[in-house]
Amino acid sequence: MEQKKEILLPAPLFRDPVYDCPTDPTVIWNEEEKMWYLFYTQRRAGAASIEVSWVHGTKIGVAVSRDGGKWLYRGTLEGLEIERGHNTFWAPEIIRAEGIYHMYVSYITGIPTDWDYPRQMLHYTSQNLWDWTFAGRVDLGSERVIDACVYEVGPRQYKLWYKDEDNGSKTTAAVSEDLYHWSVLGEEVTDCAQEGPNVFELGGMKWMISDYWKGLAVYRSDDFTHWIRCADILNESGRRPMDKGWGHHADVVVRGERAFLFYFCHPFACEDNEKGKELSGLTEADRSKAVVQAAELTVRNGELYCDRNAQVTWPQ
Repeated sequence: MEQKKEILLPAPLFRDPVYDCPTDPTVIWNEEEKMWYLFYTQRRAGAASIEVSWVHGTKIGVAVSRDGGKWLYRGTLEGLEIERGHNTFWAPEIIRAEGIYHMYVSYITGIPTDWDYPRQMLHYTSQNLWDWTFAGRVDLGSERVIDACVYEVGPRQYKLWYKDEDNGSKTTAAVSEDLYHWSVLGEEVTDCAQEGPNVFELGGMKWMISDYWKGLAVYRSDDFTHWIRCADILNESGRRPMDKGWGHHADVVVRGERAFLFYFCHPFACEDNEKGKELSGLTEADRSKAVVQAAELTVRNGELYCDRNAQVTWPQ
């Protein structure tokens, strides 16, 4: 039997060559080009900033790879604007269904300098991951919703999880049969404030991970609705190059019986306290920088496990 080829993934996996701050990654296979695509929020670390303006005015960055190991920055998505001016796009979520790519992205008008502005969820469709058509706003009954995760929980049965900041930043859910029309079910994960939920299946179990700003919270479910908290992952710094601080807002790609976690971290921010020691000579822009890392997930005794220090082999 021919053995499948594997490659070692580098650490970090990807750095944005413009602002050096890729966040909220999502990875998907482009069926038309036979390449891996990485989409992310292109935060503007190092740009002139007033308070939190550097995390606004962001575009959706794009990088591509033939083998999953070497990534090429290709720019940002164009044609997403729904109104005039320089606006904000965050946290793309992309799913392919019946030959069409669907993207759900968080949207804020303009470039705010504080957090107190409405946030919407926008829906786009594409045939090729480059040319996107605006399909409409997703009405989720709140003016402060971000960070979509969409998963097919049954044949033509889709579920959307998201952060509702008007409801204590709890993870809330909606359902749809066509990816265009959504009915809100209500909150599903309420044990702590969090963002960036991601749902997947591995080891015969249903899992959700979310970013609660001290690592990734992990939940297990039998029905995609009732979630049990498990042990956290990525709540301590790693030892690989630029893999310091907590793991943030992650995506999971399941390939057969294996699952791969794509997350971002701030390697110079001393988030997990690197025991409160400050790195001398670093500017605020340096501390804001981020990288995308990859790690493998496994299931052990009913718990999700991630060794962020291990080398990651990626099947070809």
